[in-house]
Amino acid sequence: MKKTEEKHPLIDVWNIYPGNRRSDKILEKPSIERIIGEMFAIGEYYYYVLNLNNSTVTNHHESILKIHGLKNYPLHLKELIDLIHPDDIPFVIKAEQTVVNKILEIGKEFQLYLKPSYCFRMKTAKGNYELFHHQAIHTFEDEDHHLVQSINIHTNIQHITSENSYTVLITGIEPRKDFYQIKINQNLLSSLTHENNLTKRETEVLSFIAKGYSGKEISSILILSEHTVRTHRRNILRKTNCRNSKELVKKAFDFGLI
Repeated sequence: MKKTEEKHPLIDVWNIYPGNRRSDKILEKPSIERIIGEMFAIGEYYYYVLNLNNSTVTNHHESILKIHGLKNYPLHLKELIDLIHPDDIPFVIKAEQTVVNKILEIGKEFQLYLKPSYCFRMKTAKGNYELFHHQAIHTFEDEDHHLVQSINIHTNIQHITSENSYTVLITGIEPRKDFYQIKINQNLLSSLTHENNLTKRETEVLSFIAKGYSGKEISSILILSEHTVRTHRRNILRKTNCRNSKELVKKAFDFGLI
């Protein structure tokens, strides 16, 4: 007998995605190089493969058991959503709606080169809720650009910040250069750009610094001279009252830049 699919609150969001369809197709295990290449993990992390056709979860990183105190690997996305703080569920739903709408605006044909990320609290093995940084790497689509698989990466950032910026970030994966910072609730903290008067270019440079890119790498990605990148870094440190890159990382998380 076929198991009845478990319902979770993101199903209704994903169903508005044009062309979304159901399939029992078994997907291949994704390339581990693709995961590591796009992952930014400054704390304990894990990843899993999400089949968007049926919300099943496979190919887990073993740390998921230790971090959340689980005895068995979750088999369905609902099991992971149940670990999210109840008060954060409305934000997660709104964040996913924002991601879907922005990808449709940019163009579904580019979805494999767009990485959404945002934060929410999850229950840990200690029995409390801590802040996690969520990233989704889209890995497979069919010939009609129907997204069928993603790799989701969760990083515990409680040691960096406990404040959720309630911001969705959508960044481009090479060769795309997209950078969209979308505030979900305007009554919350002002964005870093407005709060500290950062220019758009400085905000872009900050996001790459916080992700661990070197000045040379940032220079290549943004097509700037290394001298210009160093100048931007000095200006960013001054405007944000940060003494070093470590403090910049915390600022970037606080204001939803990574």
